[in-house]
Amino acid sequence: MKTQIVQVGQQHMESEWIQKAGAIIQMGGLVAFPTETVYGLGGDALNPASAREIYAAKDRPSDNPLIVHIYRMEDLSPIVKEVSESVRKLAEAFWPGPLTLILQKSELVPYETTGGLDTVAVRMPSHKVAQAFIKAAGGYVAAPSANRSGRPSPTSAKYVIEDLMGRVDMILDGGDVEIGLESTIVDMTTEEPTILRPGFVTREMLEKVLQSVEEDQTMMSADSKQAPKAPGMKYRHYAPKGDLTIVDGEEGPVVEYINEQIVRLQKEGCKTGVIATDATVSLYRGDVCKSVGNREDELSIARELYRILRDFDEKEVGVIYSESFDTSGLGQAIMNRLLKAAGHKIIHLNNI
Repeated sequence: MKTQIVQVGQQHMESEWIQKAGAIIQMGGLVAFPTETVYGLGGDALNPASAREIYAAKDRPSDNPLIVHIYRMEDLSPIVKEVSESVRKLAEAFWPGPLTLILQKSELVPYETTGGLDTVAVRMPSHKVAQAFIKAAGGYVAAPSANRSGRPSPTSAKYVIEDLMGRVDMILDGGDVEIGLESTIVDMTTEEPTILRPGFVTREMLEKVLQSVEEDQTMMSADSKQAPKAPGMKYRHYAPKGDLTIVDGEEGPVVEYINEQIVRLQKEGCKTGVIATDATVSLYRGDVCKSVGNREDELSIARELYRILRDFDEKEVGVIYSESFDTSGLGQAIMNRLLKAAGHKIIHLNNI
Protein backbone atom coordinates (compact mmCIF):
# COMPACT_ATOMS: atom_id res chain seq x y z
CA MET A 1 0.00 0.00 0.00
CA LYS A 2 1.24 3.50 -0.85
CA THR A 3 0.88 5.95 2.03
CA GLN A 4 0.39 9.67 1.31
CA ILE A 5 1.89 12.05 3.86
CA VAL A 6 0.22 15.46 3.98
CA GLN A 7 1.10 18.42 6.20
CA VAL A 8 -1.95 20.18 7.61
CA GLY A 9 -2.31 23.15 9.93
CA GLN A 10 -5.16 24.06 12.24
CA GLN A 11 -5.79 27.17 10.14
CA HIS A 12 -6.58 25.20 6.97
CA MET A 13 -9.67 23.28 7.96
CA GLU A 14 -11.37 23.28 4.56
CA SER A 15 -8.32 22.17 2.61
CA GLU A 16 -8.74 19.66 -0.20
CA TRP A 17 -6.53 17.22 1.72
CA ILE A 18 -8.92 17.16 4.67
CA GLN A 19 -11.73 16.39 2.23
CA LYS A 20 -9.66 13.67 0.53
CA ALA A 21 -8.87 12.14 3.91
CA GLY A 22 -12.56 12.08 4.74
CA ALA A 23 -13.34 10.42 1.42
CA ILE A 24 -10.76 7.71 2.14
CA ILE A 25 -12.59 6.86 5.37
CA GLN A 26 -15.96 6.72 3.64
CA MET A 27 -14.50 4.32 1.08
CA GLY A 28 -13.25 1.98 3.81
CA GLY A 29 -9.65 3.17 3.99
CA LEU A 30 -7.45 4.25 6.90
CA VAL A 31 -6.08 7.70 7.79
CA ALA A 32 -3.77 8.67 10.66
CA PHE A 33 -4.54 12.10 12.09
CA PRO A 34 -3.49 14.39 14.96
CA THR A 35 -5.53 14.98 18.10
CA GLU A 36 -4.67 16.98 21.21
CA THR A 37 -3.70 13.74 23.02
CA VAL A 38 -1.82 11.50 20.54
CA TYR A 39 -2.14 10.65 16.84
CA GLY A 40 -5.08 8.41 15.99
CA LEU A 41 -5.52 5.76 13.30
CA GLY A 42 -8.94 6.41 11.83
CA GLY A 43 -11.44 4.20 10.03
CA ASP A 44 -15.21 4.26 9.54
CA ALA A 45 -16.66 3.48 12.98
CA LEU A 46 -19.90 2.13 11.49
CA ASN A 47 -18.21 -0.19 8.98
CA PRO A 48 -17.21 -3.61 10.38
CA ALA A 49 -14.62 -4.06 7.64
CA SER A 50 -12.91 -0.80 8.61
CA ALA A 51 -12.53 -1.97 12.19
CA ARG A 52 -10.91 -5.16 10.96
CA GLU A 53 -8.52 -3.07 8.81
CA ILE A 54 -7.53 -1.01 11.86
CA TYR A 55 -6.78 -4.14 13.90
CA ALA A 56 -4.71 -5.57 11.04
CA ALA A 57 -2.72 -2.37 10.44
CA LYS A 58 -1.82 -2.16 14.13
CA ASP A 59 -1.42 -5.92 14.75
CA ARG A 60 -3.94 -5.22 17.52
CA PRO A 61 -5.99 -7.92 19.32
CA SER A 62 -9.59 -7.71 18.08
CA ASP A 63 -11.03 -7.78 21.63
CA ASN A 64 -9.37 -4.44 22.41
CA PRO A 65 -12.15 -1.84 21.90
CA LEU A 66 -11.79 1.16 19.59
CA ILE A 67 -12.83 4.70 20.50
CA VAL A 68 -15.45 6.34 18.30
CA HIS A 69 -14.58 9.98 17.61
CA ILE A 70 -17.33 12.53 16.90
CA TYR A 71 -17.15 16.27 16.20
CA ARG A 72 -20.50 17.51 17.56
CA MET A 73 -22.80 16.61 20.43
CA GLU A 74 -25.84 15.80 18.28
CA ASP A 75 -23.95 12.83 16.79
CA LEU A 76 -23.82 11.05 20.16
CA SER A 77 -27.48 10.00 20.46
CA PRO A 78 -27.63 7.82 17.30
CA ILE A 79 -24.78 5.56 18.47
CA VAL A 80 -25.82 5.04 22.10
CA LYS A 81 -28.96 3.79 23.84
CA GLU A 82 -29.23 6.69 26.26
CA VAL A 83 -27.61 10.05 26.98
CA SER A 84 -28.09 10.54 30.71
CA GLU A 85 -27.97 13.83 32.59
CA SER A 86 -24.56 12.84 34.00
CA VAL A 87 -23.22 12.25 30.49
CA ARG A 88 -24.54 15.63 29.37
CA LYS A 89 -22.86 17.33 32.32
CA LEU A 90 -19.50 15.74 31.55
CA ALA A 91 -19.80 16.52 27.85
CA GLU A 92 -20.64 20.13 28.63
CA ALA A 93 -17.63 20.40 30.94
CA PHE A 94 -14.98 18.51 28.97
CA TRP A 95 -16.02 18.14 25.33
CA PRO A 96 -14.40 18.83 23.03
CA GLY A 97 -11.39 17.57 24.93
CA PRO A 98 -9.39 14.58 26.26
CA LEU A 99 -12.26 12.64 27.84
CA THR A 100 -13.71 9.33 26.59
CA LEU A 101 -17.06 8.08 27.89
CA ILE A 102 -18.20 4.45 27.81
CA LEU A 103 -21.93 4.05 27.13
CA GLN A 104 -24.35 1.34 26.05
CA LYS A 105 -24.09 1.12 22.26
CA SER A 106 -26.97 1.28 19.79
CA GLU A 107 -27.40 -1.21 16.95
CA LEU A 108 -25.75 1.32 14.63
CA VAL A 109 -22.31 0.50 16.05
CA PRO A 110 -20.93 -2.88 14.94
CA TYR A 111 -19.39 -5.27 17.44
CA GLU A 112 -16.15 -5.17 15.43
CA THR A 113 -15.71 -1.57 16.60
CA THR A 114 -16.48 -2.32 20.26
CA GLY A 115 -14.35 -5.44 20.59
CA GLY A 116 -17.47 -7.59 20.90
CA LEU A 117 -18.94 -5.57 23.77
CA ASP A 118 -22.39 -4.02 24.15
CA THR A 119 -20.71 -0.78 25.19
CA VAL A 120 -19.02 1.83 23.04
CA ALA A 121 -16.27 4.32 23.93
CA VAL A 122 -16.88 7.82 22.56
CA ARG A 123 -14.91 11.05 22.57
CA MET A 124 -14.96 14.46 20.92
CA PRO A 125 -11.40 15.74 20.29
CA SER A 126 -10.61 19.45 20.52
CA HIS A 127 -7.89 19.47 17.82
CA LYS A 128 -9.18 21.52 14.88
CA VAL A 129 -7.68 19.19 12.25
CA ALA A 130 -9.29 16.19 13.96
CA GLN A 131 -12.68 17.92 14.07
CA ALA A 132 -12.56 18.89 10.39
CA PHE A 133 -11.40 15.41 9.39
CA ILE A 134 -14.15 13.66 11.37
CA LYS A 135 -16.74 15.94 9.77
CA ALA A 136 -15.37 15.19 6.28
CA ALA A 137 -15.36 11.46 7.09
CA GLY A 138 -19.09 11.41 7.84
CA GLY A 139 -19.08 12.10 11.56
CA TYR A 140 -18.01 8.76 13.07
CA VAL A 141 -14.32 7.80 13.08
CA ALA A 142 -13.06 4.81 15.06
CA ALA A 143 -9.49 5.54 16.11
CA PRO A 144 -7.02 3.92 18.47
CA SER A 145 -3.54 5.43 18.71
CA ALA A 146 -1.66 5.37 15.39
CA ASN A 147 1.12 2.99 16.37
CA ARG A 148 1.87 -0.70 16.08
CA SER A 149 0.18 -2.47 18.97
CA GLY A 150 2.21 -2.38 22.18
CA ARG A 151 4.55 0.40 21.03
CA PRO A 152 4.66 3.89 22.57
CA SER A 153 1.83 6.05 21.26
CA PRO A 154 2.89 8.61 18.62
CA THR A 155 3.11 12.25 19.64
CA SER A 156 4.27 13.42 16.20
CA ALA A 157 3.77 12.22 12.63
CA LYS A 158 7.32 10.88 12.34
CA TYR A 159 6.48 8.12 14.80
CA VAL A 160 3.33 7.26 12.84
CA ILE A 161 5.51 6.96 9.75
CA GLU A 162 7.92 4.64 11.61
CA ASP A 163 5.12 2.26 12.59
CA LEU A 164 2.49 2.47 9.86
CA MET A 165 4.10 3.53 6.60
CA GLY A 166 2.71 1.25 3.89
CA ARG A 167 -0.11 0.08 6.17
CA VAL A 168 -2.44 3.09 5.89
CA ASP A 169 -3.70 5.21 3.01
CA MET A 170 -2.83 8.66 4.38
CA ILE A 171 -1.07 10.36 7.29
CA LEU A 172 -2.17 13.89 8.17
CA ASP A 173 0.90 15.54 9.67
CA GLY A 174 -0.25 18.21 12.12
CA GLY A 175 3.01 18.57 14.01
CA ASP A 176 3.56 17.74 17.67
CA VAL A 177 0.52 17.07 19.86
CA GLU A 178 -0.40 19.23 22.83
CA ILE A 179 -0.87 16.75 25.69
CA GLY A 180 1.04 13.57 24.82
CA LEU A 181 -1.02 11.03 26.79
CA GLU A 182 -4.24 9.32 25.73
CA SER A 183 -7.63 10.53 26.96
CA THR A 184 -9.12 9.77 30.35
CA ILE A 185 -11.70 6.97 30.03
CA VAL A 186 -14.78 6.96 32.27
CA ASP A 187 -17.29 4.09 32.33
CA MET A 188 -20.79 5.57 32.57
CA THR A 189 -22.53 2.18 32.51
CA THR A 190 -21.66 1.31 36.12
CA GLU A 191 -23.57 2.29 39.25
CA GLU A 192 -20.97 4.97 39.92
CA PRO A 193 -19.02 6.57 37.05
CA THR A 194 -15.68 4.74 37.05
CA ILE A 195 -12.31 5.80 35.68
CA LEU A 196 -10.85 2.95 33.62
CA ARG A 197 -7.83 4.84 32.28
CA PRO A 198 -6.38 8.01 33.86
CA GLY A 199 -5.48 10.98 31.68
CA PHE A 200 -5.40 14.77 31.50
CA VAL A 201 -8.93 15.01 32.94
CA THR A 202 -8.30 13.96 36.54
CA ARG A 203 -10.59 12.47 39.16
CA GLU A 204 -10.60 15.80 40.98
CA MET A 205 -11.78 17.58 37.82
CA LEU A 206 -14.51 15.00 37.23
CA GLU A 207 -15.76 15.19 40.81
CA LYS A 208 -16.30 18.91 40.47
CA VAL A 209 -18.99 17.98 37.93
CA LEU A 210 -20.41 14.71 39.27
CA GLN A 211 -19.44 14.85 42.98
CA SER A 212 -18.64 11.11 43.12
CA VAL A 213 -16.39 9.16 40.74
CA GLU A 214 -14.79 5.74 41.35
CA GLU A 215 -11.51 4.34 40.04
CA ASP A 216 -11.13 0.87 38.55
CA GLN A 217 -9.13 -1.19 41.06
CA THR A 218 -6.90 -2.71 38.35
CA MET A 219 -6.03 0.68 36.84
CA MET A 220 -2.59 0.86 38.46
CA SER A 221 -2.06 -2.89 38.93
CA ALA A 222 -1.11 -5.85 36.78
CA ASP A 223 -3.25 -6.75 33.77
CA SER A 224 -6.65 -8.24 34.45
CA LYS A 225 -7.69 -11.61 33.06
CA GLN A 226 -11.07 -10.14 32.09
CA ALA A 227 -12.01 -8.90 28.63
CA PRO A 228 -10.95 -5.25 28.35
CA LYS A 229 -13.83 -2.79 28.56
CA ALA A 230 -11.67 0.07 27.33
CA PRO A 231 -8.44 0.51 25.33
CA GLY A 232 -5.28 -0.10 27.32
CA MET A 233 -6.75 -2.24 30.11
CA LYS A 234 -5.61 -5.75 29.25
CA TYR A 235 -2.50 -5.80 27.09
CA ARG A 236 1.02 -4.47 27.55
CA HIS A 237 1.06 -1.01 26.03
CA TYR A 238 3.36 1.91 25.32
CA ALA A 239 6.43 -0.34 25.56
CA PRO A 240 9.94 0.36 24.28
CA LYS A 241 11.95 -2.49 22.79
CA GLY A 242 14.33 -2.46 25.75
CA ASP A 243 13.53 -4.02 29.13
CA LEU A 244 12.02 -1.30 31.35
CA THR A 245 11.92 -1.32 35.16
CA ILE A 246 10.56 1.42 37.44
CA VAL A 247 12.34 2.13 40.71
CA ASP A 248 10.30 3.76 43.48
CA GLY A 249 11.68 5.38 46.62
CA GLU A 250 13.55 8.39 47.97
CA GLU A 251 15.85 10.18 45.53
CA GLY A 252 19.19 9.14 47.07
CA PRO A 253 18.52 5.40 47.35
CA VAL A 254 16.89 5.35 43.87
CA VAL A 255 19.95 6.95 42.24
CA GLU A 256 22.29 4.59 44.12
CA TYR A 257 20.29 1.48 43.22
CA ILE A 258 19.95 2.35 39.53
CA ASN A 259 23.64 3.20 39.19
CA GLU A 260 24.61 -0.10 40.83
CA GLN A 261 22.51 -1.99 38.28
CA ILE A 262 23.89 0.07 35.41
CA VAL A 263 27.52 -0.62 36.36
CA ARG A 264 26.77 -4.34 36.54
CA LEU A 265 24.95 -4.38 33.20
CA GLN A 266 27.62 -2.32 31.44
CA LYS A 267 30.26 -4.84 32.53
CA GLU A 268 28.11 -7.48 30.83
CA GLY A 269 28.13 -5.43 27.62
CA CYS A 270 24.55 -4.17 27.89
CA LYS A 271 23.59 -0.68 26.68
CA THR A 272 21.65 1.05 29.45
CA GLY A 273 19.22 3.95 29.70
CA VAL A 274 17.65 6.02 32.48
CA ILE A 275 14.46 8.09 32.61
CA ALA A 276 14.98 10.86 35.16
CA THR A 277 14.08 14.52 35.73
CA ASP A 278 15.94 17.80 35.29
CA ALA A 279 17.01 17.67 38.92
CA THR A 280 18.49 14.15 38.81
CA VAL A 281 19.49 13.26 35.25
CA SER A 282 23.15 14.29 35.76
CA LEU A 283 23.46 11.86 38.70
CA TYR A 284 23.10 8.72 36.57
CA ARG A 285 25.78 6.69 34.77
CA GLY A 286 23.64 5.15 32.05
CA ASP A 287 24.76 5.15 28.43
CA VAL A 288 21.65 7.17 27.51
CA CYS A 289 20.12 9.31 30.27
CA LYS A 290 16.99 11.32 29.47
CA SER A 291 15.08 13.92 31.45
CA VAL A 292 11.31 14.10 31.11
CA GLY A 293 11.38 17.61 32.57
CA ASN A 294 10.55 19.20 35.91
CA ARG A 295 8.49 17.23 38.45
CA GLU A 296 6.52 20.39 39.13
CA ASP A 297 5.39 20.55 35.49
CA GLU A 298 3.50 17.29 34.93
CA LEU A 299 2.24 18.33 31.50
CA SER A 300 5.82 18.64 30.24
CA ILE A 301 6.49 15.10 31.51
CA ALA A 302 3.38 13.82 29.72
CA ARG A 303 4.54 15.43 26.46
CA GLU A 304 8.04 13.94 26.70
CA LEU A 305 7.39 10.39 27.95
CA TYR A 306 6.54 8.59 24.69
CA ARG A 307 9.18 10.51 22.71
CA ILE A 308 11.83 9.42 25.19
CA LEU A 309 10.73 5.78 25.03
CA ARG A 310 11.08 5.90 21.26
CA ASP A 311 14.48 7.62 21.54
CA PHE A 312 15.72 4.64 23.51
CA ASP A 313 14.60 2.38 20.67
CA GLU A 314 16.48 4.50 18.11
CA LYS A 315 19.63 4.25 20.24
CA GLU A 316 19.13 0.48 20.70
CA VAL A 317 19.11 0.62 24.49
CA GLY A 318 18.72 -2.86 25.95
CA VAL A 319 17.80 -2.13 29.58
CA ILE A 320 16.03 0.98 30.90
CA TYR A 321 15.43 2.15 34.45
CA SER A 322 12.94 4.88 35.29
CA GLU A 323 12.26 6.92 38.37
CA SER A 324 8.66 6.72 39.54
CA PHE A 325 6.22 9.62 39.58
CA ASP A 326 3.46 10.88 41.85
CA THR A 327 0.19 8.98 41.53
CA SER A 328 -2.12 11.94 42.01
CA GLY A 329 -3.49 14.27 39.34
CA LEU A 330 -1.80 13.94 35.95
CA GLY A 331 1.00 12.02 37.66
CA GLN A 332 -1.41 9.09 37.97
CA ALA A 333 -1.77 8.97 34.19
CA ILE A 334 2.00 9.16 33.75
CA MET A 335 2.54 6.28 36.18
CA ASN A 336 -0.24 4.26 34.53
CA ARG A 337 1.54 4.50 31.17
CA LEU A 338 4.96 3.76 32.67
CA LEU A 339 3.63 0.70 34.49
CA LYS A 340 2.06 -0.58 31.26
CA ALA A 341 5.30 0.06 29.36
CA ALA A 342 7.26 -1.84 32.01
CA GLY A 343 4.82 -4.73 32.16
CA HIS A 344 4.24 -3.67 35.79
CA LYS A 345 7.87 -4.31 36.77
CA ILE A 346 8.45 -1.94 39.67
CA ILE A 347 10.92 -2.13 42.54
CA HIS A 348 9.89 -0.45 45.80
CA LEU A 349 13.13 0.28 47.65
CA ASN A 350 11.27 0.88 50.89
CA ASN A 351 10.27 -2.79 50.81
CA ILE A 352 13.76 -4.14 50.21
